Amino acid sequence: MTASDGMTASPGTSRTSRIPTIDLRPWRSGDPAARAEIASTVDSALRTAGFLLVTGHGVDPALRARIRDAARPFFRQPASVKEPYTVRVGGRGWLGPGAEANGYAEGTETPPDLKESLSFATDAPAAAGTPFDDPAVRAEWSGENVFPAESPGLREPVETYLGQLRALSDELLGLLAVALAEPADFFTRHTAHPTWGFNINWYPGTEVVGEPEPGQFRIGPHTDFGTVTVLDRQAGKGGLQVYTDPADGGGGWEDAPYDPAAFTINIGDLMARWTGDRWRSGRHRVLPPPADVPTEELISLVYFHECDPGTTVEPVPAPKGRVAYEPVDSHVYLRGKLDSITVG
Repeated sequence: MTASDGMTASPGTSRTSRIPTIDLRPWRSGDPAARAEIASTVDSALRTAGFLLVTGHGVDPALRARIRDAARPFFRQPASVKEPYTVRVGGRGWLGPGAEANGYAEGTETPPDLKESLSFATDAPAAAGTPFDDPAVRAEWSGENVFPAESPGLREPVETYLGQLRALSDELLGLLAVALAEPADFFTRHTAHPTWGFNINWYPGTEVVGEPEPGQFRIGPHTDFGTVTVLDRQAGKGGLQVYTDPADGGGGWEDAPYDPAAFTINIGDLMARWTGDRWRSGRHRVLPPPADVPTEELISLVYFHECDPGTTVEPVPAPKGRVAYEPVDSHVYLRGKLDSITVG
């Protein structure tokens, strides 16, 4: 396989800028040489941009299309129809206009993000031997998800998709462990009963959101908060941009490479902390509706995979890790981050 920059890519990988595309099929084959090359590529990418593209994942594109088709009619309803489903960030229901300003998480006072979301989260019931036995944990991190009556075909594809993304995310964590030169279960030993979040993000055009204010984005510049994010995107001019530091040879803000067959994968702050900042939490933003295509409408499917409640995250030591952070409770950390982007 020949990469777009003229370099010869390793089996299962191609390179665009600092964000490589990883084909999981050679990884799954078990061939030691292919797996070593892929792990090396992943380590390099996460040390620079914090992003990957992943193909060969086995999730049917038709399933993702069904979710979008079922969710779109709800978002196009008048606000009066959607308001009964209103929740705050981290809840289960509708996040309306003005609910989030993601730039606040990094200290940037941006106007509220130009999006709406249907938000889902962990629905694990209490079961013997799980963290959700604890009533406080169950109340904070588990609950019943809401499927609006206005989208009657939404539940089945979402629940099927979430099951597949849970399995894929654990597979990616196994790959990340090998890339970190740790045992394959280094992360997944903490995901027997993980929490997760899932947002269906609707990015309408200016006929819905109006003209963007100065410094206003569909999602403001930020890093994600947890371990691994799996993003299914649509191509658009008002789409995802990723930041790489020019001081480290990066290009600043650049459009993220797009492949309709791929998932876009990035790590969050907790994973960066876990690796002692060996890996970089991927900084990114979603551009506002473009001036030349002001009615552009996009829907993204964003899955946030976390770890078991009560997990203590302690950075790997030097020389692998670069920063010796104090250990943190994963979910206390996540709650603080979610609160930081909540508007009002």
